[in-house]
Amino acid sequence: MAGSRSSSTAAAMAPTASIPPTGGTPAGLRPRGRPTTMATPPPPPVSPSAAASVPSAAGGGDDGGGGGGGGPPLASPPSGGIGLTYAAAGVNISAEASAVKSLLRAFGGSGPPPRPTGTRGALAETGSNFSGLLAFGPSTYLALATDGVGTKLLLAAALGHYETVPIDCMAMNVNDLLCIGAEPLAFVDYIAAPAPDDAAWAALGRGLGAACRAARVSLAGGESASLPEMVREVDMAGTALGWLPVGDELDGGRIAPGDAIIGLPASGVHSNGFSLARKCVDASGLGLTDAAPFDVTAPGVTRAGGDAIARIGDGGTDKPVTVGEVLLHPTYIYVDPLVDLFAATKGGKAEPFGVSPTAAAAAARPPPCAYSDLHGVANITGGGLSNLLRLKDGAGYDLTDPLPVLPEFNWLQAVGGVTDREMYRTFNMGMGMALVVDAAVAPTVVEWLNERLPGCKIVGTVNGSGVVTHAVEGVTFDEY
Repeated sequence: MAGSRSSSTAAAMAPTASIPPTGGTPAGLRPRGRPTTMATPPPPPVSPSAAASVPSAAGGGDDGGGGGGGGPPLASPPSGGIGLTYAAAGVNISAEASAVKSLLRAFGGSGPPPRPTGTRGALAETGSNFSGLLAFGPSTYLALATDGVGTKLLLAAALGHYETVPIDCMAMNVNDLLCIGAEPLAFVDYIAAPAPDDAAWAALGRGLGAACRAARVSLAGGESASLPEMVREVDMAGTALGWLPVGDELDGGRIAPGDAIIGLPASGVHSNGFSLARKCVDASGLGLTDAAPFDVTAPGVTRAGGDAIARIGDGGTDKPVTVGEVLLHPTYIYVDPLVDLFAATKGGKAEPFGVSPTAAAAAARPPPCAYSDLHGVANITGGGLSNLLRLKDGAGYDLTDPLPVLPEFNWLQAVGGVTDREMYRTFNMGMGMALVVDAAVAPTVVEWLNERLPGCKIVGTVNGSGVVTHAVEGVTFDEY
């Protein structure tokens, strides 16, 4: 049984104080991103009242009783480790890439493109590896992205807390739109569950309201489906629509050796790698409601959106932050500052870009650089640092001065015995987005960004190797 929701539902979305501001290929089909995979069977449904007894997202192990005290984070990720891997947790990135290639080949052999070149809706001649780009008249491109929250939803179900889930869903979509230089405009969501639940739906509605405001988009509608024999917990996915002027696409074509790479900090684990993260939690012996055995802040470490972790239920500043709260902390939405950066560097164009007062104010001030100095944007999502290889064939990226690792990644690596390379191939490790710019303007752009999102810095340079290399020895990637 399904229920459609029209754009009028957006008017019902009310703000909530508990949610923090957060900011070739066959013709006819563009490359896809990492599939959202439910790698391991979810646990039996858990009611909010029973959430405190759930030891981990996978439902196994002992609750650990009493939790753990705070402590300093590890100085750096351990270099060794022969323990958990993403593939062993059920997600084989290489196998998924192969499956996507099979889909693309099959689609390409099914006939000519449904929308011929030169018509509205035809694929743009320039492509984006993070979203689809469609022609919409002589001067406008539309951009589309679709994604879900993945197995992070198992944590939300175990804790009975769904308010931040829509922020994750929104972020996973609009952050991909930003990578082509698009301004997000609208969003539609899809929610599947064994049965409707008024309290859970209300929480999702509050979260959608907060997500739409952070992303500056209209909620154009959505779909809810009750699938009692297909799903065992709530699942959520969505699709975002954006636009950009023809000629302004950040397709990586301007990326060249010597360009600077600017890292934008992450807010936390974001919304990928949770099949591995949950196995690490299991290995720790702690439950989701136990106190996090590490300090969520650390000297020199900046968390996008601020250091405060979103609390669950009656959690307050007088209670220790829990493991579940740290892991469920929502993905940062990078519309602010990136759309404002695009608007500022475009200057007074005939067609305004960015509708918010901050975007307008940014466009009115002296820009940090010209728009042509912006060469590429990569969302560091599923696949970790290998996402940089999606920007331009043959380009290499040398990360000599990376952003500090967030404390939760150090802890996950330690308890799971995960190798450095596996961590950087699975998680963002503290860098949620990467911006490639002309080296001459990089310091000015960093200064501009830090006024809006503290913690940004130059992390490396572009070369012609076709390989991502990292300051941590052994962390290299030559394919996405």
